[in-house]
Amino acid sequence: MTKPPDWVEFARRAAYFPAADALVFADVHVGRDAASDVALPLGEHEDLLDRLRAHLDDFEPGRVVLAGDLLHVHGSVPDGVRDTVDDLRAAIEASGATLDVLEGNHDTMLDAVGVDAVDHAELSDGTVVAHGHEPPPRDASRYVVGHQHPAVEIEGQRHPCFLYGPGQYAGGDVLVLPAFTRLAAGTPVESLSDGTAVSPLLADPSGYRPVVVSEGEALGFPALGDLRGLL
Repeated sequence: MTKPPDWVEFARRAAYFPAADALVFADVHVGRDAASDVALPLGEHEDLLDRLRAHLDDFEPGRVVLAGDLLHVHGSVPDGVRDTVDDLRAAIEASGATLDVLEGNHDTMLDAVGVDAVDHAELSDGTVVAHGHEPPPRDASRYVVGHQHPAVEIEGQRHPCFLYGPGQYAGGDVLVLPAFTRLAAGTPVESLSDGTAVSPLLADPSGYRPVVVSEGEALGFPALGDLRGLL
């Protein structure tokens, strides 16, 4: 195991940046429940809201950044999606935090749910947050993105994970967030190789290190290039 970076506090599917007093998460994909082939509802609304409230209670952030792909809708907005979005925003507002929503590649219908979005956010510690489907719009010493939905398979079980890449993009550190939705299976990071990642920040994934949160502890793994054939 390796030591994860100390400038971020890892939570389940979200990260808190103490120096910026900011909670960041990505890939909520509201509407994925309605788009699934499962006959019974998967409880998306309650699951997302309960976990978000838990993070707000734990960290009491002054700022929340949703780093893209708030929605998972195409053509029309399914019943319940607007209510879920409204309740997520209300929970953040009730906590006293400000909210920034970044536009992801799935966010083509944000107007239909009354959400304004921007392409990136800068935290007060200089970290640039973007969705990750395109190169970041400005240079920084640290980048935080989503989009890739990283996961790691351990003993046949798939776990969402972070990917930490020190100096891996334009000389800056990169932190890739797991998907906040639990309805995304995730992309096994051990399968990533040159040219297979969907994020341009992971063009060469070999220097990225998985970080798995287990029982409240962040467990850091060696770089992917050193893990080939071990996971």
